[in-house]
Amino acid sequence: MSIKTKIAAFALATLAVAGAFAATTTKAEAYPIYPHWGVGAGLATAAIVGTAIAASNGPVYYTTYRRCGLVPQYNMFHQYVGSVRVCNYY
Repeated sequence: MSIKTKIAAFALATLAVAGAFAATTTKAEAYPIYPHWGVGAGLATAAIVGTAIAASNGPVYYTTYRRCGLVPQYNMFHQYVGSVRVCNYY
């Protein structure tokens, strides 16, 4: 499946979903919501979810410590051809 076919399929699916929403919507009624529970609930939910996402990642340490070593290199027949120095930053 080519990228053009995938894009066309995605566009067609998006159009179908948008058409389904447009066909099922009703008249919009604008009136104030008192008290403003929706805004408060949205902010509280965003704070809780944001905190959970931030806490799920491990600590990040920014150092310039370099760990270098020799790594063996092999050819396609799994024969040793030499070593190469490789440095990783931790």
